[in-house]
Amino acid sequence: MSNLSVSRPVGLPVPDWTPPPRPEGAVLVGRYARLEPLSAEDHAALLFAAYDGEDWLWDYMPVGPFSSASMYHRWVKEATADPGLCFYAIKDLETGQYGGVASYLRIDPAAGSIEVGNINYAPRLQRTRAATEAMALMMRWAFEAGYRRYEWKCNALNMPSRAAAQRLGFSYEGVFRQALVVKGRNRDTAWFATIDQEWPALSAAYAEWLSPDNFDAEGRQIQRLSDLTRKIRFSDDPALLDQGLPPEV
Repeated sequence: MSNLSVSRPVGLPVPDWTPPPRPEGAVLVGRYARLEPLSAEDHAALLFAAYDGEDWLWDYMPVGPFSSASMYHRWVKEATADPGLCFYAIKDLETGQYGGVASYLRIDPAAGSIEVGNINYAPRLQRTRAATEAMALMMRWAFEAGYRRYEWKCNALNMPSRAAAQRLGFSYEGVFRQALVVKGRNRDTAWFATIDQEWPALSAAYAEWLSPDNFDAEGRQIQRLSDLTRKIRFSDDPALLDQGLPPEV
């Protein structure tokens, strides 16, 4: 067998690579949002009250809706006992109310990859500054800890989630067809991600959008976050081209 005389492409070196730590649930605090490790005792009753009567919130979630506070309490205990997940309860510091949860998952320190998911915002948290800052705080922790890749995945039919990912600066990476069976139904999964090289620009975009100067006296935004992140994204979601983005804060 003759040796190949032409070298083949290989990946770029990652010098001095050290796998980052796994998240341990450190409290994350910003100007508008506080993220605390999710606790059944501390948060389940308050979150159930925020979700109660809003069964549509669970349409694209792998669990729920929950018919009683005890059922939700039991699920929180199970979810927070899973070592592959790191859940947060999200508190809006402007209202003092807990309004949602989110978690790290698919945590792979060896690859430097981590995902944000299980995001479920009650109506009281949706389209608030706290909702956006919660995502910025989780992303900041991941990149400052040393992760190289930060992922967002959702049901491909969940257009609000796809729009939210793009607004936050995640780049569209495709759809995995027939990826899962959830609640007895097929789920195609849309993939988004951002990487460490994009974080400095995204961090600056979040800071600019979250600045009090970006909101008028009635709390209406002056500059849209999607406009600030547009040039940072590597690729856009083609499914959103004809959909338009949902109203922002």
